[in-house]
Amino acid sequence: MKIKGLRWWVVTLIAIATIINYIDRTSLSVLWPEIAKELYPGHSPDETKSIYALISIIFVFSYAIGQAIFGKIFDWVGTRMGFVLSIGVWSIATALHAFANGILSFGIFRAILGVSEAGNWPGATKGNAEWFPIKERAFAQGIFNSGAAIGGIISIPLIAYLTIYFSWKSIFILIGLAGLLWLIPWWIVVKSEPKKHPWITDEERNYILTGQKKESTAGDVDPDKEYNPDTKQLLGHKQSWGVILASAAIDPIWWLFVFWIPIYLNEVYGMDVKSIGLYGWVPYVGAMLGAYFGGLLAQNRLKAGWNVNRTRKMVITLGCLIMLPALLAMANPGGPTTAVIIMAVILFGFQTAIGNVQTLPSDLFSGKTVGTLAGFSGMAAKLTAAGLTYLVPWLTSGGNYTPAFVIGAVLAILTLASVWILVPKVEAIKEKI
Repeated sequence: MKIKGLRWWVVTLIAIATIINYIDRTSLSVLWPEIAKELYPGHSPDETKSIYALISIIFVFSYAIGQAIFGKIFDWVGTRMGFVLSIGVWSIATALHAFANGILSFGIFRAILGVSEAGNWPGATKGNAEWFPIKERAFAQGIFNSGAAIGGIISIPLIAYLTIYFSWKSIFILIGLAGLLWLIPWWIVVKSEPKKHPWITDEERNYILTGQKKESTAGDVDPDKEYNPDTKQLLGHKQSWGVILASAAIDPIWWLFVFWIPIYLNEVYGMDVKSIGLYGWVPYVGAMLGAYFGGLLAQNRLKAGWNVNRTRKMVITLGCLIMLPALLAMANPGGPTTAVIIMAVILFGFQTAIGNVQTLPSDLFSGKTVGTLAGFSGMAAKLTAAGLTYLVPWLTSGGNYTPAFVIGAVLAILTLASVWILVPKVEAIKEKI
């Protein structure tokens, strides 16, 4: 049996995994007003916000560690088994949240969730590098990045709706089961990488493999002989640090909204879970559109003859410049409708940029090095996200979120500086002689 366009089936499954990933992680923030009411009666909003921040920091630190661990795991066991391990464990961890009754138990289950959910991103990056030619990678990255946005769009109203019929404990069990069901089509469809997959057409296999040669390695170069540095050599290149620092600067902007949109709407506008369900999904629509826009724009420019360097830097710069004024505008957004629309613009800019930031490892390196660099950059991103999460309760004391949004604007500028200064040219890196 041969399937035309098999690579699009693979990236669609990864996008669905990403949707489930974000439903699982977003559930705590949406359900937190109900959880806090049951577990912490009599606590002030600032006190319950600090408890939520602590649990979230545990998740992000675990996620950071998981990025580095799963970057290596995907390089060792491959994309197919790597996703089985990642989503299998995180689905079970999500269901276990139903048995949490305080900071310690929530912290343990969030830690397991964080480590295992982290595998989705180095796995997606590695799957992209395996299944797509260079000119399609930004669009493919945009497809599974849109899964995060779709997960946000779906999860907030879905979970708010489920609270009508189920307790918060039952909801965690239901969404955990969804991830386990995903394993069935993944195991059937993704039998191996393109070189050996029995269902891929010869035409598609040749299209993928010939399109994976880097600009500086044009010609008949055996992919197995391309430069694949060890970890020490990898970190000896300033371009690697450009990717790591850009990821560390841009990622906290996303997490600022993922963690705090429902809490922000509850604290600033006095919304309950059902009202949050009516408003909280709007910013993720901007994120979804930005993911497609950034990927299609990059693909369009590459097809028009732009080189990888010019394309990546232009799209990343555009995304950051969209975010910058919108983040500053959040200092005084007015009513809740205006606030969530501005948030949508911010997340549009974020997703425009991030898809191209995340393709940089596969633009610069090949083979097993891609997952390793993606893992390191993901770990750095989550450490800085944890730092900002720790600061948010202090920065937003009394319900004033302006300082947090100003920090987000500064991070957008640092992202640009990291890419433009430390990655002079986006091209395949050659071994130092």
